[in-house]
This record gives sequence, structure tokens and C-alpha cells, in this order.
Amino acid sequence: MPFIKTATTEKIDEKMQRELTRELGQAITLIPGKSEHWLMLKFEGGADMAFRGSTLPCAMVEADLYGSADAAALDALTARVTEILSSRLRIDPERIYVRYLSTPDWGYAGSNF
Repeated sequence: MPFIKTATTEKIDEKMQRELTRELGQAITLIPGKSEHWLMLKFEGGADMAFRGSTLPCAMVEADLYGSADAAALDALTARVTEILSSRLRIDPERIYVRYLSTPDWGYAGSNF
């Protein structure tokens, strides 16, 4: 049950959203037990954002996970997410944050896991 929200200054058209969806769907498997089957994504392209006092392209990625993941898996996912956004949206890796949240409680289809 991962949920990944990507907010960025860069525009995300339908074609780009499909590409990001495919690549993030593959990337989530870097976390043991997580799969594209349960992955929900939200894209906020063209967001008004500033980082380090500048409005140059940047992104904030928030990954919410049901349960937890070990540091090595999170490192691998951060590297892959950064690579995806850098190559697809041309954002300098030093202008991308990735934040992780984990929860023991997650609801789906009217009940909780």
C-alpha cells in the first residue's frame, strides 16, 4: 500500500504522467513486499515552489508506506526516484527531496489492514 506524491515546478502532461507511472511502478519493487499492484500515485506538476531561495526546477516526493522498510531499500528507492525525475523532467538531483512516512494503519475497501 504505497502512495507516492510528486510535486514539482515542471509541467507533467499526460504522456509524461504515463511514463512516470510506469517507471515509479517498477521502482516501488525496490522495497521488499511492495508492488505496482498496490501503488497509488499523485502528480502535482507546475507547482509554485522555491528551494534554496530559487524557483529553478525542483521536486518534493513523499512516499507513504504501510509498515516500514529498511534503510538500504529506502536508499535504493531514493536513488531510483531521483534518477527518474532527473532524466524525465530534467531536474538537478540536488534539487529533489524524497520524504518517507510509514504507518501501521492503512484502510482499503472499507476496512483496515
